[in-house]
Amino acid sequence: MTRDEHLAWCKRRAHEYLNIDGDVRNAVQSMISDMQKHDDTKNIAPELLAQSFSVMLSGDLGLARRYIDGFV
Repeated sequence: MTRDEHLAWCKRRAHEYLNIDGDVRNAVQSMISDMQKHDDTKNIAPELLAQSFSVMLSGDLGLARRYIDGFV
């Protein structure tokens, strides 16, 4: 699987949590966890990791979507 394919898969899985249950916490955790499963996406910038906690605590669906979609 290419980096882009893996990243798209990560985003799809994370968005499922948002779309089905509005579950911001698990959506963000899924994104971070799944990114760790591919050599080309596992090195997440520390500031993005730190931001993940703020997003989870906010409970804001829109913010979570922007956070997840912001990974490139």
